[in-house]
Amino acid sequence: MKNTLLCLGLAVVSAGLLALKPADTSVKAADAHNQPDSKSYSLVKVYNNPDWTLIPELSADSILWEPDCGIHAFAQFCYDDSNLYVHLRAVEKEIRAVFTAPLSPVYQDSCLEFFFMPDGGDRYFNFEINPNGCLYIECGHDRSDRFILYRSDMQERFNIRTERTENGWEVYYQIPLDFIRLFYPDYVFSGILKANVYKCGDQTAKPHYLSWNPVHSAKPDFHRPEDFGTMVFTQ
Repeated sequence: MKNTLLCLGLAVVSAGLLALKPADTSVKAADAHNQPDSKSYSLVKVYNNPDWTLIPELSADSILWEPDCGIHAFAQFCYDDSNLYVHLRAVEKEIRAVFTAPLSPVYQDSCLEFFFMPDGGDRYFNFEINPNGCLYIECGHDRSDRFILYRSDMQERFNIRTERTENGWEVYYQIPLDFIRLFYPDYVFSGILKANVYKCGDQTAKPHYLSWNPVHSAKPDFHRPEDFGTMVFTQ
Protein backbone atom coordinates (compact mmCIF):
# COMPACT_ATOMS: atom_id res chain seq x y z
CA MET A 1 0.00 0.00 0.00
CA LYS A 2 1.33 3.42 -0.89
CA ASN A 3 1.04 6.03 1.86
CA THR A 4 1.95 9.68 2.17
CA LEU A 5 3.49 10.85 5.43
CA LEU A 6 1.41 13.73 6.78
CA CYS A 7 1.27 15.76 9.99
CA LEU A 8 -2.01 16.21 11.86
CA GLY A 9 -0.90 19.31 13.73
CA LEU A 10 1.65 20.06 16.42
CA ALA A 11 -0.25 18.23 19.16
CA VAL A 12 -0.08 14.97 17.23
CA VAL A 13 3.57 15.40 16.31
CA SER A 14 4.56 16.22 19.88
CA ALA A 15 2.71 13.12 21.11
CA GLY A 16 4.94 10.93 18.97
CA LEU A 17 2.15 9.96 16.58
CA LEU A 18 2.70 9.50 12.86
CA ALA A 19 -0.23 9.88 10.46
CA LEU A 20 -0.22 8.23 7.05
CA LYS A 21 -2.90 8.78 4.43
CA PRO A 22 -4.07 5.85 2.27
CA ALA A 23 -6.38 5.98 -0.74
CA ASP A 24 -9.95 4.53 -0.78
CA THR A 25 -13.63 5.55 -1.27
CA SER A 26 -16.83 5.84 0.84
CA VAL A 27 -19.32 7.92 2.90
CA LYS A 28 -18.68 10.97 5.08
CA ALA A 29 -18.72 10.31 8.83
CA ALA A 30 -20.56 13.58 9.31
CA ASP A 31 -23.48 12.04 7.41
CA ALA A 32 -23.85 9.21 9.96
CA HIS A 33 -27.37 8.63 11.24
CA ASN A 34 -29.27 5.89 13.00
CA GLN A 35 -30.68 3.09 10.88
CA PRO A 36 -34.10 1.74 11.92
CA ASP A 37 -32.42 -1.44 13.24
CA SER A 38 -29.69 0.42 15.16
CA LYS A 39 -28.72 -1.10 18.53
CA SER A 40 -27.61 0.56 21.77
CA TYR A 41 -25.27 -0.35 24.62
CA SER A 42 -24.67 1.15 28.08
CA LEU A 43 -21.09 2.14 28.92
CA VAL A 44 -20.63 1.54 32.65
CA LYS A 45 -18.34 3.78 34.67
CA VAL A 46 -15.76 1.99 36.82
CA TYR A 47 -13.68 3.35 39.69
CA ASN A 48 -10.93 0.73 39.87
CA ASN A 49 -9.64 -1.89 37.46
CA PRO A 50 -12.62 -3.25 35.48
CA ASP A 51 -14.32 -6.33 36.88
CA TRP A 52 -15.40 -7.81 33.56
CA THR A 53 -17.83 -10.20 35.25
CA LEU A 54 -19.96 -7.13 36.05
CA ILE A 55 -19.80 -5.45 32.62
CA PRO A 56 -22.61 -6.01 30.07
CA GLU A 57 -21.62 -8.01 27.00
CA LEU A 58 -22.79 -7.38 23.44
CA SER A 59 -22.78 -9.87 20.60
CA ALA A 60 -21.56 -9.15 17.08
CA ASP A 61 -24.27 -11.42 15.71
CA SER A 62 -25.02 -9.88 12.32
CA ILE A 63 -23.63 -12.34 9.75
CA LEU A 64 -22.54 -10.49 6.62
CA TRP A 65 -21.61 -11.37 3.03
CA GLU A 66 -20.52 -14.96 3.74
CA PRO A 67 -22.47 -17.98 5.08
CA ASP A 68 -22.47 -18.65 8.83
CA CYS A 69 -19.30 -20.66 9.58
CA GLY A 70 -19.73 -21.02 13.33
CA ILE A 71 -17.47 -18.12 14.34
CA HIS A 72 -18.87 -15.78 17.00
CA ALA A 73 -17.70 -12.50 18.52
CA PHE A 74 -18.52 -10.59 21.70
CA ALA A 75 -17.46 -7.32 23.32
CA GLN A 76 -17.52 -5.43 26.61
CA PHE A 77 -16.75 -1.79 27.26
CA CYS A 78 -16.48 0.46 30.30
CA TYR A 79 -14.72 3.69 31.25
CA ASP A 80 -13.30 5.87 33.98
CA ASP A 81 -12.17 9.49 33.92
CA SER A 82 -9.03 8.65 31.94
CA ASN A 83 -9.65 5.62 29.73
CA LEU A 84 -12.16 3.70 27.66
CA TYR A 85 -11.62 0.00 28.41
CA VAL A 86 -12.17 -2.62 25.72
CA HIS A 87 -12.55 -6.39 25.96
CA LEU A 88 -13.19 -8.29 22.72
CA ARG A 89 -13.40 -12.06 22.34
CA ALA A 90 -13.92 -14.53 19.54
CA VAL A 91 -15.18 -18.09 19.42
CA GLU A 92 -12.95 -19.32 16.60
CA LYS A 93 -11.21 -22.69 16.42
CA GLU A 94 -9.05 -22.14 13.33
CA ILE A 95 -7.10 -19.04 14.29
CA ARG A 96 -4.85 -17.22 11.84
CA ALA A 97 -2.23 -15.03 13.53
CA VAL A 98 0.51 -14.21 11.03
CA PHE A 99 1.19 -10.50 11.43
CA THR A 100 3.32 -8.97 14.18
CA ALA A 101 4.90 -5.93 12.51
CA PRO A 102 3.50 -2.38 12.80
CA LEU A 103 1.10 -1.24 10.07
CA SER A 104 0.32 -4.83 9.03
CA PRO A 105 -3.04 -5.67 7.36
CA VAL A 106 -4.40 -7.47 10.43
CA TYR A 107 -7.88 -7.81 8.84
CA GLN A 108 -6.38 -10.68 6.84
CA ASP A 109 -5.72 -12.55 10.11
CA SER A 110 -8.32 -13.48 12.68
CA CYS A 111 -9.31 -9.94 13.58
CA LEU A 112 -11.53 -8.08 16.05
CA GLU A 113 -12.38 -4.45 15.36
CA PHE A 114 -13.87 -1.50 17.21
CA PHE A 115 -14.95 1.61 15.27
CA PHE A 116 -16.21 4.66 17.17
CA MET A 117 -16.88 8.37 16.86
CA PRO A 118 -17.94 11.03 19.40
CA ASP A 119 -21.54 12.08 18.86
CA GLY A 120 -21.66 14.99 16.43
CA GLY A 121 -18.10 14.35 15.31
CA ASP A 122 -16.93 14.23 11.72
CA ARG A 123 -14.09 11.71 12.16
CA TYR A 124 -14.20 8.15 13.42
CA PHE A 125 -11.47 5.88 14.74
CA ASN A 126 -11.01 2.26 13.72
CA PHE A 127 -9.04 -0.04 16.01
CA GLU A 128 -8.23 -3.42 14.41
CA ILE A 129 -6.30 -6.13 16.24
CA ASN A 130 -5.23 -9.74 15.74
CA PRO A 131 -4.42 -12.51 18.28
CA ASN A 132 -0.78 -11.38 18.40
CA GLY A 133 -1.83 -7.99 19.74
CA CYS A 134 -0.79 -6.32 16.49
CA LEU A 135 -2.88 -3.14 16.49
CA TYR A 136 -3.78 -1.10 13.42
CA ILE A 137 -5.47 2.29 13.94
CA GLU A 138 -6.94 4.85 11.58
CA CYS A 139 -8.87 8.08 11.99
CA GLY A 140 -10.76 9.97 9.33
CA HIS A 141 -13.95 11.13 7.70
CA ASP A 142 -14.58 8.22 5.33
CA ARG A 143 -12.84 5.52 3.29
CA SER A 144 -11.28 8.11 1.00
CA ASP A 145 -10.04 10.39 3.78
CA ARG A 146 -8.50 8.35 6.62
CA PHE A 147 -5.10 8.49 8.29
CA ILE A 148 -3.19 5.50 9.57
CA LEU A 149 -2.04 6.27 13.11
CA TYR A 150 1.18 4.77 14.39
CA ARG A 151 3.14 4.98 17.62
CA SER A 152 6.34 3.13 18.39
CA ASP A 153 4.95 2.26 21.84
CA MET A 154 1.53 0.92 20.82
CA GLN A 155 1.66 -2.05 23.22
CA GLU A 156 2.35 0.12 26.25
CA ARG A 157 0.26 3.11 25.21
CA PHE A 158 -2.91 1.05 24.81
CA ASN A 159 -2.01 -1.58 27.43
CA ILE A 160 -2.68 -4.45 25.01
CA ARG A 161 -3.11 -7.99 26.33
CA THR A 162 -4.22 -11.01 24.30
CA GLU A 163 -5.02 -14.55 25.40
CA ARG A 164 -5.89 -17.83 23.72
CA THR A 165 -8.97 -19.49 25.18
CA GLU A 166 -10.39 -22.99 25.05
CA ASN A 167 -12.55 -22.09 22.06
CA GLY A 168 -10.86 -19.06 20.56
CA TRP A 169 -9.07 -15.88 21.65
CA GLU A 170 -9.61 -12.56 23.38
CA VAL A 171 -7.99 -9.18 23.70
CA TYR A 172 -7.99 -6.39 26.27
CA TYR A 173 -6.84 -2.83 25.67
CA GLN A 174 -7.62 0.71 26.74
CA ILE A 175 -8.02 3.93 24.80
CA PRO A 176 -6.74 6.94 26.77
CA LEU A 177 -8.89 10.04 26.83
CA ASP A 178 -5.82 12.14 26.01
CA PHE A 179 -5.36 10.11 22.81
CA ILE A 180 -8.90 10.97 21.67
CA ARG A 181 -8.24 14.62 22.58
CA LEU A 182 -5.50 14.81 19.96
CA PHE A 183 -8.38 14.87 17.47
CA TYR A 184 -11.25 16.16 19.67
CA PRO A 185 -9.49 18.59 22.09
CA ASP A 186 -12.51 19.27 24.33
CA TYR A 187 -13.81 15.73 24.47
CA VAL A 188 -14.97 14.13 27.73
CA PHE A 189 -16.51 10.73 28.39
CA SER A 190 -20.20 11.69 28.51
CA GLY A 191 -23.26 11.58 26.30
CA ILE A 192 -22.97 8.99 23.57
CA LEU A 193 -20.54 7.39 21.16
CA LYS A 194 -21.49 6.20 17.70
CA ALA A 195 -19.83 2.83 17.26
CA ASN A 196 -19.74 -0.64 15.80
CA VAL A 197 -17.91 -3.88 16.60
CA TYR A 198 -16.71 -6.24 13.89
CA LYS A 199 -15.13 -9.65 13.42
CA CYS A 200 -13.41 -10.64 10.20
CA GLY A 201 -10.60 -12.72 8.76
CA ASP A 202 -10.12 -12.31 5.02
CA GLN A 203 -7.42 -14.98 4.70
CA THR A 204 -8.52 -17.33 7.46
CA ALA A 205 -9.58 -20.91 6.75
CA LYS A 206 -13.18 -19.70 6.94
CA PRO A 207 -13.46 -16.10 5.69
CA HIS A 208 -16.18 -14.30 7.62
CA TYR A 209 -17.67 -10.92 8.46
CA LEU A 210 -19.66 -10.22 11.61
CA SER A 211 -20.94 -6.98 13.13
CA TRP A 212 -22.79 -5.77 16.21
CA ASN A 213 -24.96 -3.33 14.28
CA PRO A 214 -26.10 -4.51 10.85
CA VAL A 215 -24.17 -3.14 7.87
CA HIS A 216 -26.34 -2.14 4.93
CA SER A 217 -23.97 -2.77 2.06
CA ALA A 218 -24.09 -5.24 -0.81
CA LYS A 219 -20.34 -5.88 -0.55
CA PRO A 220 -17.88 -6.09 2.37
CA ASP A 221 -17.44 -2.61 3.84
CA PHE A 222 -17.05 -1.82 7.54
CA HIS A 223 -16.31 1.87 6.93
CA ARG A 224 -19.94 2.94 7.11
CA PRO A 225 -20.51 5.32 10.03
CA GLU A 226 -24.15 5.59 8.96
CA ASP A 227 -24.47 2.00 10.24
CA PHE A 228 -22.94 2.69 13.66
CA GLY A 229 -25.01 1.98 16.75
CA THR A 230 -25.19 4.01 19.96
CA MET A 231 -23.13 3.61 23.12
CA VAL A 232 -24.39 5.61 26.11
CA PHE A 233 -22.10 6.72 28.93
CA THR A 234 -23.76 5.95 32.29
CA GLN A 235 -22.63 6.71 35.83
